[in-house]
Amino acid sequence: MSRSPNHGPRRDGLRPELVVLHYTAMSDAAAAERALCDPLREVSAHWLIARDGTATPLVDEERRAWHAGEGTWRGRGDVNSRSIGIELDNDGAAPFAAPLMDALEAVLAGVLGRWSIPPEGVIAHSDMAPARKRDPGPRFDWRRLARQGLAVWPEPVPRRPPDPARFRADACAFGYPEVADDLLLAAFRLRFRPGARGALDAADCALAAGLPRPD
Repeated sequence: MSRSPNHGPRRDGLRPELVVLHYTAMSDAAAAERALCDPLREVSAHWLIARDGTATPLVDEERRAWHAGEGTWRGRGDVNSRSIGIELDNDGAAPFAAPLMDALEAVLAGVLGRWSIPPEGVIAHSDMAPARKRDPGPRFDWRRLARQGLAVWPEPVPRRPPDPARFRADACAFGYPEVADDLLLAAFRLRFRPGARGALDAADCALAAGLPRPD
């Protein structure tokens, strides 16, 4: 039985093939749970993980939670119908608490196993909606998840001169949406080079070239 009333059936026979990670940007997990369970807000997620590591299921995974909003991944919309949403108790600026990360690894392992989702299917909200979203933000440890086989990190490739067309092709082959150059670079760096500034450079292009391509 779902705690949140904010859900519906997955559309067109779709099933989860993605996991979208969010931050709550609220004062604490209790406030986030109230918001995610408020029928007037019309938002929800399948899981909420508090800073102390408490993982609370809010919507049955078989159901379509309302967490992703407008956006695309791998050229397809209606991300809500083909994803599991996980909200993390974090304001977007502070480091993610160790108990939260430990709990996230356990929840992710279960979700990926239940739905046969590969590690490249674990994405940021900012990945699929670069014009609107920044969560889970620059402090999130994607490398840690990748080391556990719960997300991906680019394989090392030789650096080469910046090539905007090649960078776009590599990033979009991974799944990023076709958005303006500045939005694409910002979303890519938010996940893979959060400290980087300035124009597209050789490091960006090398990382994009090292991303896995979905089957």
